[in-house]
Amino acid sequence: MTSSTERPEPGPDYADRTHVAAGGDVDVRGIAPGDSASILDTAVLEDPFGPDIVEKAQQIIARYPVSRSALLPMLHLVQSVQGYVTQEGIAFCGRQLDLSDAEVSAVATFYTMYKRRPCGEHLVSVCTNTLCAALGGDDIYRKLQTHLGSEQEPLGHEETAGTPGEPGSITLEHAECLAACDLGPVIQVNYEYFDNQTTDKAVALVDALRAGKKPAPTRGAPLSDFKGAELQLAGFFPEDEQTYRAEVDGPSQAVETLRGAQVAQERGWTAPVMEDVPLPAVEEKK
Repeated sequence: MTSSTERPEPGPDYADRTHVAAGGDVDVRGIAPGDSASILDTAVLEDPFGPDIVEKAQQIIARYPVSRSALLPMLHLVQSVQGYVTQEGIAFCGRQLDLSDAEVSAVATFYTMYKRRPCGEHLVSVCTNTLCAALGGDDIYRKLQTHLGSEQEPLGHEETAGTPGEPGSITLEHAECLAACDLGPVIQVNYEYFDNQTTDKAVALVDALRAGKKPAPTRGAPLSDFKGAELQLAGFFPEDEQTYRAEVDGPSQAVETLRGAQVAQERGWTAPVMEDVPLPAVEEKK
């Protein structure tokens, strides 16, 4: 039952409908919240994943005995194309792996390496976990926030200085442990290490990136852009051996990392050997 104003009256009776139909003179775009430009747009979006990307996806799937196991590198492949995981990317992974969009989204939103907003040409990750924070990681992160943004509007976590994807654009994030406590504070650029950082070094690093330069990491492979790093994480590298050695391969160890093993070798230290004892019996499931 409804009143003359077509609003539901209090009580056990329910209204026949809970809205008033819009008349012909109502501007749907005008009353819509937020960005309404696409509300009435029925154009089909162009598929950004062409035959070459489909072929790469099939190569990834062929590496695994169960196709759904390929989802993690597939999401990296999506990011190598679009710079982040879009709804189109989620649907693409679902089609290739016979998964629902919900199954793909559950994985994409769990891992921090999969970005849900457009990334810059470079992703700068500052370790702010306990040891790096105590050594200056928090200071470095705050300095880069204001340097890439401003004192009044510091750049936030996973926000981008510049236009995402364009040359010189930088996405800043604070990261949990980057597994380099002996070299802290550390920064990663597109997942390559820059060790023993200070606020001045960090500012010089991002300024070089914004100027189109690619400073050499402390260790590891030569620096690429974010999309290039994502293609490598998807498992695709130059086939030519010389190009591979020049663009991908690089020493990953540092002097500080190896020092303990060297001292142990010099002094003849060895770790105690575990006795080979039988494992306890496990009751079989019925």
